[in-house]
Amino acid sequence: MIDPGNLNTRLTIEAPVEVPDGRGGLTRGYATFAKAWAQVTQLAGRHDTAADADGATIAARIVMRSNFVLTLQHRLLDGARIYRILAIRERDNGRFIEIDAELRVE
Repeated sequence: MIDPGNLNTRLTIEAPVEVPDGRGGLTRGYATFAKAWAQVTQLAGRHDTAADADGATIAARIVMRSNFVLTLQHRLLDGARIYRILAIRERDNGRFIEIDAELRVE
């Protein structure tokens, strides 16, 4: 069972938005969907290279109330940190959701 007092990080939930690019295609952007209190636990990190840039990927577990319908296309923001959602599962009889996420650090 989750202690609601442990939900101490305010996250912005962003939903994907596709906008015409003026050349017949679409550009994906993100728009604020909601804000929620969450418990963010960073688990492990690993060095990697993306687009020829050295950096690290940090795995995180995020727990929040299940007031929202989230998909893997949503993303979570903690200030300038952007968490990419990898998996979502229910917890405590559906009262909370647990999210496996990744944070890229350059």
